[in-house]
Amino acid sequence: MANNGKLRFGVLGAANIARQFVAGCAPSSDVEATAVASREIGKAERFAKEVGVARALGSYEALLADPDIDAIYNPLPNSLHAEWSIRAAEAGKHVLCEKPLAMDAGEARAMFAAADRNGVVLREAYPYLAQQQTAIMRRWIADGAIGKVRLVRATFSVFFEDPANIRLIPSLGGGALYDAGSYAVSLVRIAAGVRPARVQALAQYDGNGVDRTTLASMAFSDGAMAQISCSFATAFHRSASIGGDKGVIETNYLNHPPNSGPALLQIRRSVAIGAPLEPVAVPDGNGFRLEAESFARLVRGDAQGWTGATPEESVDIAMMMDAIRASARDGGKMTEV
Repeated sequence: MANNGKLRFGVLGAANIARQFVAGCAPSSDVEATAVASREIGKAERFAKEVGVARALGSYEALLADPDIDAIYNPLPNSLHAEWSIRAAEAGKHVLCEKPLAMDAGEARAMFAAADRNGVVLREAYPYLAQQQTAIMRRWIADGAIGKVRLVRATFSVFFEDPANIRLIPSLGGGALYDAGSYAVSLVRIAAGVRPARVQALAQYDGNGVDRTTLASMAFSDGAMAQISCSFATAFHRSASIGGDKGVIETNYLNHPPNSGPALLQIRRSVAIGAPLEPVAVPDGNGFRLEAESFARLVRGDAQGWTGATPEESVDIAMMMDAIRASARDGGKMTEV
């Protein structure tokens, strides 16, 4: 930790999401981005100057070796998450890794094993999980405000068509499911409390084999069911509903309200058709800052301070996406998770 008590993050890469993370954390009194690394020193220097990071390094290896860095923020392309998170753990750094944590469940398990071996903390970054919007939703479910969860539906779509965008490059882990879909899958796992037993999925692929749209239905061992949808082929929309046997919750589970729009959270505490939905006002906040501060509390030993996905949840999310991809590739065949 720095003399001022802040958790010092080193940032891997100078992509746009890294820029957003640094900007989001800048006002924090608990965390700070103190260095950035790029494979091109000039790119790292420009990034550091533009966003106010103190130091620029010309390789990822140099960042991991830096004794003045406590933790690594890993927003690299999906295909590089496992390699560089494991290398960071082996260098004794805590790791906050962007979603999806890994390309498959095997990688996810290997990443957590590396963190455990080296006595560091690894967590998957979903900014919406750090929002009060989500904390209230979790509390309602845990307290039985809508009864037993029976049906979850979550969607997240955003339009991308530039073939140079890393989200559309297969070798970098592109695709709607890995990107927007991972949010919807995580919402289902959080709301249901367990992973499903079986999934059935369909997808539309572009000429490079990247899924532009994916839909999946899920069946749980207790009889609950869920559906997710994600797409790069439609205008932005993001929403979820969680139906219980005593009521329903609706939310847009945003990362950064109000920048991405106003937060929506409402509950119906009845099974009656005419029962009103009760809107709940929730505070806005930058999700990058909130999750980084939550991560800092965990690193300092406050196990309850972390509001994001647990290692078990992250592995389950990876397993769910593995099954969704397998089912979609097999023409919608029912697949065990």
